[in-house]
Amino acid sequence: MEKSYEEILRILTLLGREDLKQVVRKGAPGYLPADDVPVESEAVRHLLALSENYTREHPLYVIGTAVITDIASAILLDPTITQRIVVVWLGGHARHWPDAAEFNMFQDIAGARVVFGSGVPLVQLPCMGVVSSLTVSEPELEAQLRGKNALCDYLCDVTEAAARRSGAGSAWTRIIWDVSAVAWLIDPSFEESRIVRAPLMEDDGHYAWDDRMPFMRYVYYVYRDRIFEDMFRKLTR
Repeated sequence: MEKSYEEILRILTLLGREDLKQVVRKGAPGYLPADDVPVESEAVRHLLALSENYTREHPLYVIGTAVITDIASAILLDPTITQRIVVVWLGGHARHWPDAAEFNMFQDIAGARVVFGSGVPLVQLPCMGVVSSLTVSEPELEAQLRGKNALCDYLCDVTEAAARRSGAGSAWTRIIWDVSAVAWLIDPSFEESRIVRAPLMEDDGHYAWDDRMPFMRYVYYVYRDRIFEDMFRKLTR
């Protein structure tokens, strides 16, 4: 959480938006210890307060690109929030994948169970098997972003450094997961989705199925080129 908080502040500095740092809140310091035990944080309290200004007809859209702890905690502290928000979450793997033990999901399975079972309007963007197609290469980064502005140079540097740390060879790509959730909110036509029953989460990181679970929206395909074209244009304008 601390690293994410620091990275947000770093990005805002590169954007020249020091004014926005005052609205950044720290999330939960740990995961749900049980399915019915929330974890308090500045972010949770802020989300609860912010949601009071929204309704079912005009909901607050909440994007999650990490563990679902803060959103699950807000639901446990005030279940009526499910009537005022829509959650767009990058988490888990595709339903055809051998397991659902993705990084965001497996760190807080209790939190995932809370959200899946709460009935909150939910859009799930699975990682492996769906969003894993959102890859970008070094030549593409250099051609599209390098030299455009300080943020673009930083994004090139950190992506290329991460590739080298992971042992990338001469022909590598990196998955840029998190933009998928923002892309859905910008333009749902960037992705294909369908309405399905939410899964049950097993402790071992697998999905289970029950027809009594609430409905949710499941993204099963992303239009990689459309998303990156839109992102490159907005980062460099």
